[in-house]
Amino acid sequence: MARKTVAELLVDVLVDAGVERIYGVPGDSLNGITDSIRTRNNISWVGVRHEEVAAFAAGAEAHLTGKLAVCAGSCGPGNMHLINGLYDCQRSRVPVVAIAAQIPSREIGSGYFQETDPKHLFAQCSHYCELVSEPEQMPRVLEIAMQTAISKRGVAVIAVPGDIALKHAVVDAPRVRFNETTPRVCPSEEDLNILADVLNRSKKITILGGAGCAGAHDELIELASKLQAPIVHALRGKEFIEYDNPFDVGMTGLLGFSSGYFAMMDCETLLMIGTDFPYQEFFPKDATILQIDVRGEQLGKRSKLDFGFVGDTRTTLRALLPKLRQNQHAAHLTESLEHYRKTRKGLDELATGTANKKPIHPQYVASVLNKLAAEDAVFSCDVGTPTIWAARYLTMNGKRRLLGSFNHGSMANALPQAIGVQASHPGRQVITMSGDGGFSMLMGDVLTLKQYELPVKVIVFKNDALAFVELEMKANGFLNFATDLHNPDFTKIAEGAGLLGLRAETPDQVEPAIAQALKHDGPALVEVQVARQELSMPPTIFYEQAKGFSLFMLRAVLNGRGDELVDLAKVNLLR
Repeated sequence: MARKTVAELLVDVLVDAGVERIYGVPGDSLNGITDSIRTRNNISWVGVRHEEVAAFAAGAEAHLTGKLAVCAGSCGPGNMHLINGLYDCQRSRVPVVAIAAQIPSREIGSGYFQETDPKHLFAQCSHYCELVSEPEQMPRVLEIAMQTAISKRGVAVIAVPGDIALKHAVVDAPRVRFNETTPRVCPSEEDLNILADVLNRSKKITILGGAGCAGAHDELIELASKLQAPIVHALRGKEFIEYDNPFDVGMTGLLGFSSGYFAMMDCETLLMIGTDFPYQEFFPKDATILQIDVRGEQLGKRSKLDFGFVGDTRTTLRALLPKLRQNQHAAHLTESLEHYRKTRKGLDELATGTANKKPIHPQYVASVLNKLAAEDAVFSCDVGTPTIWAARYLTMNGKRRLLGSFNHGSMANALPQAIGVQASHPGRQVITMSGDGGFSMLMGDVLTLKQYELPVKVIVFKNDALAFVELEMKANGFLNFATDLHNPDFTKIAEGAGLLGLRAETPDQVEPAIAQALKHDGPALVEVQVARQELSMPPTIFYEQAKGFSLFMLRAVLNGRGDELVDLAKVNLLR
């Protein structure tokens, strides 16, 4: 029996751990690995057009499944392209292993063609990065990488020179069995008593929950009921907290609702659970702040902190609930819910369209998507204004999922993430909310949709601008500069790639176009010409922002660009 190569053993280890596909772009330094995949029917290669897409796709698969996903890049520029997507995976805390092929081992350190140093390049976007320099290191190094990615919920990288991958392996089978573990972490009895005592003495309590509340929906609702506390959610917590929640008052922060901001600022005690909400200016200054997080290093990271507790959400809340008394003071909750009702009504009134009257408001497009999408649809939204409309107009129900680059904030994430979701969930409806800037940045991978017949529905919010950047400029008093996008006809590009291409130029065309795309048996793109000057106000306007916007208006007039102010008024006032 022929001895296995290092590459064959590497693939054996991945298959044994349940990995079903590797996303990447082939190259000569990866030949040993890709050739090993070629001969198997229990793992597949998903060839994308850009390695950044491979990393985003792997991260999306890991996000939805909670299991290890894998991407790969050839030596030098190939694996360097992975870095941005891997940063997103690391900051989103999803388990991903990246295979970074390396130049021939004998040439390392000589300045050889395409030579880079992966250990330095990937150091800041991974928990583990190691070079396999001898066959004896395989599979141990790979198994350490996998275990690290799974246990630390992040990225691990192994660099494998192409010549080492082709050498004979010293062992012929995996060493480690990767059984899924679900450890429970709970504060001590003393800590739980302190937490309960503070909450029992508080009258006006608000809960801020994040992605760490996944899997603890029932416990969170019971907690809010006992505390008479409105629940504000961070964006990454939306899919886990918003649904079936009579205590929901929306988000706060730059993308959020005024009701979420009110509930945070009006409370006497703020209880943060499983959240890494980063914006310090949206935290109350005088409230008592409590924080529960499974990662101790997160405690006090974003705001002043009175009491911090290490524990996972479900275990901690189950242990805490019997210690809590029923809060008899419901005024704060009642007022916060009424504030949310009014805020929600105001937001819904903005999501309107009038027959063939331009412009198309992007809120309306998002609301139509929300209405027509499947009960278990998966949405991926680009950074910028599409994230705003997703946060405000997509309704989560416990079955739907929402992905974005919410921590790393990278453009062009929506299409790559959709590829990873659709490849790993072939029966699921997958929809992107793509900005024209983000979509055009990695537009080449629409070809991947057709090549693998991935029926992703790409909805392009086309406003011919980097619209969120323009909003930031206005808020800081700057005139728009370098934000214009001279876009092509995206429908023709879609058709040229073999997709169904549709366009909506007036509100009455939006619903039929999206409905047709969703029913289409294959990948489809809908280009929607939305209003460029649509304003998306944060939940509160700080003095600096008001001053900046006033300065923008003055500069616009003085520079002969008063027409922009007229357009702003038409789009946002004359609906």
